[in-house]
Amino acid sequence: MPHPPSHLMQAYARQPVSFVRGRGARLWDAQGIEYLDAIAGVAVTNLGHAHPEIAAAIAEQAGLLLHTSNMFGIAWQERLGERLCSLSGMQRAFFCNSGAEANETALKLARLHGNRKQVAQPQVLVMENSFHGRTLATLAATGNPAVQRGFEPLMPGFLRVPYDNMAAVRQAAEQTPGIVAVLVEPVQGEGGVRVASTDYLRELRTLCDQFDWLLMIDEVQTGMGRTGTWFGYQHAGVMPDVITLAKGLGNGFPIGACLARGPAAELFSPGRHGSTFGGNPLACRVGCTVLDIMESDAIPARAATLGRRLLAGLQDALSGHPNVIAVRGLGLMAGIELDRGCGELVGRALNEQQLLITVTRETTIRLLPPLVCSEAQIDDIVARVARLLSPTQLNHRTTSSCTPLQ
Repeated sequence: MPHPPSHLMQAYARQPVSFVRGRGARLWDAQGIEYLDAIAGVAVTNLGHAHPEIAAAIAEQAGLLLHTSNMFGIAWQERLGERLCSLSGMQRAFFCNSGAEANETALKLARLHGNRKQVAQPQVLVMENSFHGRTLATLAATGNPAVQRGFEPLMPGFLRVPYDNMAAVRQAAEQTPGIVAVLVEPVQGEGGVRVASTDYLRELRTLCDQFDWLLMIDEVQTGMGRTGTWFGYQHAGVMPDVITLAKGLGNGFPIGACLARGPAAELFSPGRHGSTFGGNPLACRVGCTVLDIMESDAIPARAATLGRRLLAGLQDALSGHPNVIAVRGLGLMAGIELDRGCGELVGRALNEQQLLITVTRETTIRLLPPLVCSEAQIDDIVARVARLLSPTQLNHRTTSSCTPLQ
């Protein structure tokens, strides 16, 4: 029976599957077919689907108070801000509704920082292959021409250099006046799961101190335990001036945050920035509940252990594979780079392996399992991916639709 015409804008290339319930790392469709979730809503449901403590907190708070606006004190917002600052080393928090909004907030802080320095045309140093959002400013900061196409002219004020390349950053510092901040991801998730070296992040910190730039770390995908520490920058032992969060902070409930310390934490004054829904009692209570669970269950350490198991399993299973260029990752972020475009593997994984995966930069399978997976589920993900990438199956099924890269 044909589907009725959709009244939704065609902004997404959806798979022909709709899920009706979930539990932990498992999902079920309307026909009762069970799937293993290896993407967690793109690094969102870190604590799994339908977590009972989160569900209970949402239900109770919904019966008490949803929204009053930021014209009044919000106790849950104060609690969440205090806890996030304690975990991150930051001093102040601003709450919003998404990662893009959090990055918009960081970019506005960079502009204010430049204004205080009397920089007429402030520039933010950003990286090739980065992803920071789809609003006009975050789109301009993003290093992916494919998602920018059609939205020109892009907002000015961004200088792009290669990722994990300090020589390029130093050259930009010498040649370009007006740089006021650096915006960087510890791991480029949308960029193909590329991990920045610890030396790179440490040297960025040193250079920012030297030139009075803000070091702004985009932790939207890497934060909240995903890489095996609370925040990805903690692997390098550096302290940013600004960090941005979203995704796993609400485990599926929309919430974003921009945290800052030092002079950057004092740049906003009343009327300079705001959000109607940002930091409402329900969202912030969910965020506090997520932190409660993560702390009591030692989730970041669990992600580190499971991440080592996942990466080792993939490297072992795919060793010598003729089409696999690299297997890389950090914590429970893993990427499998192939020698060809492989977008059709998302649908094949669903249909043939009942497995949810994503593909980034056309050639890299990205795995972002819930941080609460069991060891058996991690091993199951590895086994299903290995079957999906069987050389015979891969080469037979991709020759008609995907061209090997030169």
